[in-house]
Amino acid sequence: MGWAWEMRSAVCLGGCRNPGVINVIVIDVILGLAVLALLIYRQLSARPVNASALRLIAILVVIGVIQTYQFLSKNHSHPLTYAAIGGSLVLAAVFGWLRASTIRIWLQDGQPWSKGDWLTAALWIASLVAHLGYDILVVHDRGVRGLGIATIVLYLAVSLGFQRVLVLQRAHRLQVAGPAAPGELGRLG
Repeated sequence: MGWAWEMRSAVCLGGCRNPGVINVIVIDVILGLAVLALLIYRQLSARPVNASALRLIAILVVIGVIQTYQFLSKNHSHPLTYAAIGGSLVLAAVFGWLRASTIRIWLQDGQPWSKGDWLTAALWIASLVAHLGYDILVVHDRGVRGLGIATIVLYLAVSLGFQRVLVLQRAHRLQVAGPAAPGELGRLG
């Protein structure tokens, strides 16, 4: 359990007095990393572009909102806390936009397909690092330390949602335009 204590110390920096906080932090981290691994795996596989991914996004949003609510209900929140969450979600949208540009989209039998590459995966990891780094830089109050970990799933859901909407728009434009010559296929659709 030494790693859990080190994680608690790194996240709480002396601000967590309740031993139950360790369990919540560990669960949030494990859940966040599992979601990240699932998202990277799915995006590195060729998949048809359709609205079915929106169900996954909706599920992740619900889980993320519940985690965020639980964190905020147990910690003294301040209006700046909500501003920090808003800033983090803007960061999520920016990374979603960046990743969307790395997704290759093509038509196969009239159906748009998509697939990410190593840059897509690297941007997912960079996105999570940026989210947690933003939390460390912005959240100074000990009552809300750990906000970044508590909002990991919400952050990933918003980032995926933004990316997915952009990919759906590009796929629709490609379908309307019809099949392109092989040299025209690529990241920018």
